[in-house]
Amino acid sequence: MKKASPKVSVILTSYNHAKYVREAIDSVINQTFNDFELIIIDDTSSDNSWELISEYVDPRIRAFRNETNMGPVFCVNKAISELASGNYIAIHHSDDVWELNKLQKQLDFLAANPNIGAVFSNTHLIDERGQPLADRSNAYYSIFNQSNRSRQEWLRHFFFRGNALCHPSILIRKQCYEDCGLYLDYLAQLPDFDMWIRLCFKYDIHVLPERLVRFRVLDNEANSSGNRPEVRIRYRSEAHYISQYYFNISSFDELVTIFPEAKEYYRSNGCELKFIMAIIAVGEKSPPWAKLFGIETLFELLSDAGTREIIRSLYQFESRELIALTGKFDLFFLESVAYLNHEVAKCNALISKQAELIEQLTRLAQIDGAMESNRQIPKPSHS
Repeated sequence: MKKASPKVSVILTSYNHAKYVREAIDSVINQTFNDFELIIIDDTSSDNSWELISEYVDPRIRAFRNETNMGPVFCVNKAISELASGNYIAIHHSDDVWELNKLQKQLDFLAANPNIGAVFSNTHLIDERGQPLADRSNAYYSIFNQSNRSRQEWLRHFFFRGNALCHPSILIRKQCYEDCGLYLDYLAQLPDFDMWIRLCFKYDIHVLPERLVRFRVLDNEANSSGNRPEVRIRYRSEAHYISQYYFNISSFDELVTIFPEAKEYYRSNGCELKFIMAIIAVGEKSPPWAKLFGIETLFELLSDAGTREIIRSLYQFESRELIALTGKFDLFFLESVAYLNHEVAKCNALISKQAELIEQLTRLAQIDGAMESNRQIPKPSHS
């Protein structure tokens, strides 16, 4: 008789987390709900992660090791598309920890709410030692503890504020991946955020108020999304790319539900949705990458003679309005950098002047000291 498929496929990606991987695995195999398979993919760890993983003898565990390092997105996509047999997918990371009732609580919720595509939870933040994170200034400190919103409210939040959902807290219907697609392997900082936007254009989601995940914040910004220069730079490029989804909204009703301010651009004789979205994107509240996408979209729209005439007729927006916008926003921070360089130059000049004064005072002090020493030398007596 063919063995029945498990209800849940847990996907755990592992890479150089030997210090934490046991705790991550144990937090899955000791769940109060146990009709699951645990798919572990080790991405050629150079520490002893694979040896620790291989020690587990549990029929629910299926462990694989890549021959070469492929990255976490490849591992998750492979597990979803080729290995997972459950109707529900849970994503786990090898340095995080689940509370033991996580799966049961989330499954109960999805069973009671068939209209919800995925359920997340709030999180505890822990440090490398497993202790509650003490640094309240850390960017992670409150971002993953959110109230619930409709899918349209989430889409608005994502556009103006960015990600606020914890990836290893998700339990999602496998059908959602079939409808929305897999994660994009050319995104390093925002593959999960990209997925949440695509997901919310099709499904409602829910965040359980319980903190069912202990999300580990590593020292020295060592998390993949840690506050490092290359991460900050890459984030902006990826966020700009992700902005495209909002410009594909195909109905005014959908647009105005996400962005109520779009109401003022309703016209009884027609609406140009991309134009409205572009105007929202260049609004004061929008982040720079969204503003840039808005400007690019306006260039594209005005470059087509037919669309240009529609926009002129509906909204009295022409070349001069676009030219005014392109001079309004310092999207590449050129003026900001120039101003800072000017201020730094002024500070350096002041420091140099003060250094010269200090040097002069030092010389005067040395001369004064030498003169004082000469005054104290006794004169020779004459017999």
